[in-house]
Amino acid sequence: MALSELERLVSVVARLRQECPWDAQQTHRSLAQYLVEETAETIEAIESGDQDHLREELGDLLLQVIFHAEIASEQAEGFSVEEVAEGIADKLVSRHPYVFATAEVPVDLHYTWEQRKAAEKGRTSALQGIPEPLSALARANKIISRVRSRRLELVLPDDPTTAEEVGAQILALAARAQATGVDPEQALRDAVRGLEARVRDAESAAPHDAAPA
Repeated sequence: MALSELERLVSVVARLRQECPWDAQQTHRSLAQYLVEETAETIEAIESGDQDHLREELGDLLLQVIFHAEIASEQAEGFSVEEVAEGIADKLVSRHPYVFATAEVPVDLHYTWEQRKAAEKGRTSALQGIPEPLSALARANKIISRVRSRRLELVLPDDPTTAEEVGAQILALAARAQATGVDPEQALRDAVRGLEARVRDAESAAPHDAAPA
């Protein structure tokens, strides 16, 4: 029986690990830079709207997944690409009982998704699981999303805006910061740390607020 193209890719990577000197010496850590680069190139392809370019970049990104899984499969306590696929498929099924079981579609999908995710991973804070290497802006967006989806008692601006307004205002702030000698990334990072402290305070207060009088 002919291999599927996914199976062929897995076999190609396995052979490269055995017969190509460069591929054979790679590790999870040495490949991390390429994962970042390929992710950025995939985003660029999405923004370009070029389907051929996107197909190519998704292939490069898929290679990173297969490569990491192949490296892991060589380790005593590792895992295979099949286990990677199994894990994500199981996760998607368990988090969508209204699709794969008989549960009703939740009124607030984002809230129930976050609740299931927090319970599954044993997270006690909205801040847990947010990667530190994120840019300050990406981290701020993720924290605010968590705050709202978990319905924390924290006042945040919610005036309607547009993508064009957001882009223009952020760009204008960056220009003003540069003219004043302020590092906008660091300034936002400091502000995000303040937001994180407010989140922790809100989470600490929540059980007391919820307790019966």
